[in-house]
Amino acid sequence: MSSEQFELIARERRRTGTAPVRRLRREGDVPAVLYGGGKGNLSIAINHDVLFHSLLKEEFHSAIIVINTDGNKEQAILRDVVRHPHKSAILHADFQRVEATKTLVMSLPIHFIGEEECIGVKTAGGIISHLMNEVEISCLPKDLPESLELDVSKLNLNDSLHLSDIALPDGVQITTLMHDEQHEHDHAVVAVLPPKISAAAEEEAEAAAAAEAEGEVDEAEAAEDGEAGEKDD
Repeated sequence: MSSEQFELIARERRRTGTAPVRRLRREGDVPAVLYGGGKGNLSIAINHDVLFHSLLKEEFHSAIIVINTDGNKEQAILRDVVRHPHKSAILHADFQRVEATKTLVMSLPIHFIGEEECIGVKTAGGIISHLMNEVEISCLPKDLPESLELDVSKLNLNDSLHLSDIALPDGVQITTLMHDEQHEHDHAVVAVLPPKISAAAEEEAEAAAAAEAEGEVDEAEAAEDGEAGEKDD
């Protein structure tokens, strides 16, 4: 479970559309939507600076957040954030209501521990390559951890660890392994590679990250022209 409790103060937005949203941003707020949980969509506004600084905390992205809208408190998780492509600004956010008896599916960060003691690095000059930095899990809200850990200290050169090697808290499952009896989706998460192979893998990862960032910029620019993220359900 997350060690920190988050609460965001919000107010209901009575008007939506391009002009009201731009005015809202000029006044220092972020337009957002609270949806799901068997209730209708609720258009809300959240103070930009409060949300911006909350997003800097890794645990905020996987926490159960209390959304306090004009005194009405509801539990939710962060589902999406649209950022300005050139400024340190949040353009829009989506929050999904949480129901105690309904399973959550979301991505959690992987924390790699024991890197300084890794055998393959200390004895063979290998380099640790993170093949995944997060993993999608399924659990009830009460079982939601803020992150997962994977110990790499015992890895030798050319060794790797897979999804099935991640120690999971009670009630938490990795979605890709839930119905994977043949272990076809037990992907490698981290490996200790010789320096030359590691450098090539790093370049490939950087190219993929650059392509993903370009797509995010396109999405943010579209959001600037109108309100993004409104849900139909």
